Amino acid sequence: MESLFPSPKKLGFGLMRLPLTDPDDAASVDLAQTSRMIDTFLASGFTYFDTAWMYCGFESENAVRKALVERHPRDAYTLATKLHAGFLHTKEDRDRIFNEQLRKTGVEFFDYYLLHDMGKDHFEKYTALDCFDWIVEKKKKGLVRHIGFSFHDTADVLDQVLRAHPEMEFVQLQLNYLDWDSAGIQSRQCLEVARKHGKPVIVMEPVKGGTLAKLPAKAEAAMKAHAPQLSIPSWAIRFAASQEGVAMVLSGMSTPEQLEDNLSYMKDFVPLTPAEEQIVKAAADAINETIAVPCTGCSYCTDGCPMRINIPKYFSLYNADLQEVEEKGWTPQGEYYDRLTQSFGKASDCVACGQCEGVCPQHLPIIEHLKEVAAHFGK
Repeated sequence: MESLFPSPKKLGFGLMRLPLTDPDDAASVDLAQTSRMIDTFLASGFTYFDTAWMYCGFESENAVRKALVERHPRDAYTLATKLHAGFLHTKEDRDRIFNEQLRKTGVEFFDYYLLHDMGKDHFEKYTALDCFDWIVEKKKKGLVRHIGFSFHDTADVLDQVLRAHPEMEFVQLQLNYLDWDSAGIQSRQCLEVARKHGKPVIVMEPVKGGTLAKLPAKAEAAMKAHAPQLSIPSWAIRFAASQEGVAMVLSGMSTPEQLEDNLSYMKDFVPLTPAEEQIVKAAADAINETIAVPCTGCSYCTDGCPMRINIPKYFSLYNADLQEVEEKGWTPQGEYYDRLTQSFGKASDCVACGQCEGVCPQHLPIIEHLKEVAAHFGK
């Protein structure tokens, strides 16, 4: 694990949710703000950056070049990016996308390169298009230092992939305390499979798209009583970083405040104590009593939506509205929803084409959830 991830710092900068100049335009990356955040991250001794082909409306890799690569020496950072099966149709697409990624980022090699969003369906596609041998060849040529894959499926599928491809050096898993014992996501079981195969793990979605940044009142009260100086999201990131076999925890940071908070407790990381583990478990139980749609906000579902429905934001508003205390009366979520529908399709505009469900890493029944959202907000 030391050779793969030489830095002792376990926090990685996830470049999926960068600061934007227009909150409704995922491609409007605020380069000035991003550059300042990257400088702070590096100055604090952290080096790992994670991007992908489609992040930030396909602009994340361009932002990497402008904010990181053109402004810092190559040995000051490590960079990971990914090849997604959704954009692969022929073997020629592999090199076309890879070469474009080199151009967009401005690097001569990637420290880490991943086959993106591995699951049963994509495993079959990556196999049919010979992507495993292809990525090994990139490593042999020095264009990639380390090869692995990100994964969204059940533990038995992960075991199947790793048995078939022991040459994969690491695995990126969705791991957080809410999904730890989830029957669908199986964070704990997947981590156990990775450990069984001796593969170090990079954690994605440790705060579950922000779900674990704001908790039910009783859960937040328990955390603040135990450690008033720590933020609520810090518990989620520390939980992930505390697990045996975890080499890196990615955090998608979109504000300087989020960055500074993460740095404050990850500079000198201290694992959770047994007492803190119990507090986290109680928090998961409290959330499971209230959350309606376990969406991580990755936005894979939105790019191909024919009705331009802002699915992740609607789900986020729906979850938040259901978590409001009843005695509060008026809540702001309905107003936010109304404003979003002025720029995007309404939840009720869904034509049930199924495109969104086909690319959802969480395998959510999005069409049914959109019906619930539409009924809830009366639109």
